[in-house]
Amino acid sequence: MTRSRHGRRRAGGISKLFLLVVLAALVAGGFWVWQRYTGFANTGMSGITPGETLVVERGDSLSSVVGKLRKAGVSVGHRLEWQALARELGAANRIQAGEYALEPGMSPHDLLVALRDGRVLNRRFTIVEGWNIRELRAALARNQDLLHETDKLDDAALMVKVGHAGQHPEGRFLPETYLYVRGDSDLDILQRAHVAMQHALDKAWNDRAVPSVLRTPDEALVLASIVEKETGVADERPQIAGVFTRRLKIGMRLQTDPTVIYGMGSAYAGNIRRADLLADTPYNTYTRTGLPPTPIAMPGLEALRAVMRPADGEALFFVAVGDGSGRHVFTRTLAEHQAAVQAYLKRYREQQQKAQ
Repeated sequence: MTRSRHGRRRAGGISKLFLLVVLAALVAGGFWVWQRYTGFANTGMSGITPGETLVVERGDSLSSVVGKLRKAGVSVGHRLEWQALARELGAANRIQAGEYALEPGMSPHDLLVALRDGRVLNRRFTIVEGWNIRELRAALARNQDLLHETDKLDDAALMVKVGHAGQHPEGRFLPETYLYVRGDSDLDILQRAHVAMQHALDKAWNDRAVPSVLRTPDEALVLASIVEKETGVADERPQIAGVFTRRLKIGMRLQTDPTVIYGMGSAYAGNIRRADLLADTPYNTYTRTGLPPTPIAMPGLEALRAVMRPADGEALFFVAVGDGSGRHVFTRTLAEHQAAVQAYLKRYREQQQKAQ
């Protein structure tokens, strides 16, 4: 028994319709999958808190990275989506170790690109102008993001590690903000700061005014450290450098309190007594002529430039104005200086009375 031509046509029509339905379903399904995938790739992950970071250890796979995110409470989607996106971005086998910033609103696409390109989080450590070596080492010791390689070393052993055995560490590290990443150490910071100071000192010395009373770059570094401690007012540094270079030229003692304080070390309790000014130490510029044997602090670039090109003039003295500005009065003679000191003391007493 054979089917009628009409029946065959009907059966063929049903088959084509079925195929069209199946094809439409596949297209719709594929479109849905594509929408879901692109939505996953470009939608910000929830659960990220400001300041949160992701630490990727050497050898971590994509699966372990996703697991760390999930453990931290970040919504991560399906593992297959991460694998597909990583293959598309060429990140599957190129994840780099390090610490990465997780920003609120960051998408899986953003994170995988960062992991692929090694866009690790840069942290900052600032050496403050005027710090001495004790203050610098204490600040490094307090920093918990750095590995500590030098905290058990004395200053002499520290300089061996830095690569300059026998050199006094004071003043040898340039005040600046240094970027570092997870895994860097305090020694890394110190070595970079030492190189930066040497470069800055060499450049300033090559740009110095000649003739100069300063005979070597090291003498310039010592004087720059004193200028750094004497004023925080930038435009006064060349004037103060001028006072000190004129004193050195005529053999007059520098008579600067910061050197006395440095020589007192831990005995300094916040004020200088007359007995301290009379107690002879290598750093007491009231009892000794010339520069102290080492710097007394870490001078910044402006202080270095000031001693290389001190301001012209005749002033041999200066004293604080005492009005809270941090500025000084510069005078030529001892009589003028004594009058300026009396004016300062009067202003100081008035301020003390107002504060009571």
